[in-house]
Amino acid sequence: MPEGIRKVNVIGHLHPDTDSICSAIAYAHLKNAVEHTDIYQPRRAGAINRETAFVLNHFGFAEPELITSVTPQIKDTEIQRQGGIDGEMSLFAAWNLMREAKTDTLCVTDDENNLEGLIAVKDIANANMDVFDMSVIGESRTCYANIVDTLKGEMILGDPTGRVASGCVRVGTTPEMMEDTVKPGDIVLVTNRYETQQFAVESEASCLVVCCSAHISSKVISSAERHGCAIITTPYDTYAAARIISMSIPVRAKMLSEGILKVSVNTSVDDARKMMAHSRHRYFPVIDENGHYVGLVSSPNLLAAKKKHVILVDHNERSQSVEGLEQAEIMEIIDHHRIGSIETEGPAYFRNMPVGCTCTIVYMMYRENGVEIPKDVAGLMLSAILSDTLAFRSPTCTQIDRDTAAALAKIADVDINVYADEMFEAGADLTGRTAEEVFGADFKIFSRGNVKFGVGQGSYMTEKSRKAAEELVGPYLREAAALEELPLVFYLFTDVKSSSSEMLWYGEGAENIVARAFDTDPENGMARLPGVVSRKKQVIPALMATLQSIQEDAD
Repeated sequence: MPEGIRKVNVIGHLHPDTDSICSAIAYAHLKNAVEHTDIYQPRRAGAINRETAFVLNHFGFAEPELITSVTPQIKDTEIQRQGGIDGEMSLFAAWNLMREAKTDTLCVTDDENNLEGLIAVKDIANANMDVFDMSVIGESRTCYANIVDTLKGEMILGDPTGRVASGCVRVGTTPEMMEDTVKPGDIVLVTNRYETQQFAVESEASCLVVCCSAHISSKVISSAERHGCAIITTPYDTYAAARIISMSIPVRAKMLSEGILKVSVNTSVDDARKMMAHSRHRYFPVIDENGHYVGLVSSPNLLAAKKKHVILVDHNERSQSVEGLEQAEIMEIIDHHRIGSIETEGPAYFRNMPVGCTCTIVYMMYRENGVEIPKDVAGLMLSAILSDTLAFRSPTCTQIDRDTAAALAKIADVDINVYADEMFEAGADLTGRTAEEVFGADFKIFSRGNVKFGVGQGSYMTEKSRKAAEELVGPYLREAAALEELPLVFYLFTDVKSSSSEMLWYGEGAENIVARAFDTDPENGMARLPGVVSRKKQVIPALMATLQSIQEDAD
């Protein structure tokens, strides 16, 4: 996606069911078609169940990308696109680049843009203050080209790509003074005195730096060539050249290469802020999803982080949505459930209709916008309606849902009865599944007053598959309540063909709540609920009313 274009995440609820996933895909497709763009991207807020996996595979769709939080990330801030530098760059060149870029930190990268190190202005300052380290140029194997560049000089003799292998930096005065100081391999700074230049060469110096652009006799050049001594001239005087030559060493010699504090483009701004608060650095490297260097970010950049844009489908309750929703900009909500607890900072398009499925609403919006529904998208939308209405058996099902399903089946070229049986059977298959997987396939959290509770539901085509699910999930409810930090958990096992359900539960007083809510006498920890198939219309309202009544009695 081009830089500067903000994507919009179209997201269903946690523990996504078929409607949650299919409505996200279908609505994102509609928005992109209407606005002639591709910024609307479907997302899933959790693992998909087997029914949804069957649907996606049947119509040739990949799972939407997982998103667990919509808090601002580093990618939502103003990343400073400061390119990486070569580790062979001199400290002097790095210093000049910092001044030009108005930054105090540069990142060192390799040819594939992998982060190798970090050099800060304080590192260069410390190197410049270490005036007694005369061997640093040889120890860091400095390239002659760096010395030439730093001294603004010219290489009269030698290979600019060669490296200083050893030795120290010396200032040549007179042959008498140099006799006990200049050693083989040293770099010697001299002026225009022939005797001093020649003595340095004959002392096996590796490089002669002639200051003040002084004259060099042909005899000295010939002698240097015989001795393998490089010659560089510089316009700087001896004092200036001696001060600045140490800045020719490569940044790799002084860079920080271990324990670098860096952030990913996917790191949350909150986490990055905590990390930066415990560091003395001002700028921090940013790494992309592939581990490659992107740029730099600082604390002030975090203050201007842009909110993520989201569209919510198939839910409008805070407890059912992804983390960080309060830090995101909710642009739209498309739903068919009761109006819940989500608040928005500004006006948002909110479409909520009493139909059996979100995709029924999405179908209307395709028609209203005159957008043709592709065959595969029609298949997804049909699947969502069949799933949410239990193939038209749920009391939430309306004539609008039935008519919409018929129209979509025609577009998708699907036999509704045959396909519905295949879809429900795929969803009910328990082969290789854990209790946690079955429990989490369709589970939602609700609240009434100060009481939070969760309600899960599974739909089964045969009594055998339903009983198997009950035996698997029933013992797990205690653990599920602890993991979800809920005092009450209810689970509905629905027989699609008989339009009835059996309910299991966990929590103090849960059996009494079920008995009062559904006017039934539970037996052996189970309640049989003939005609009850809809969590939204038959179960949640009954539990809400009962909990409210119990609270009022307690008051």
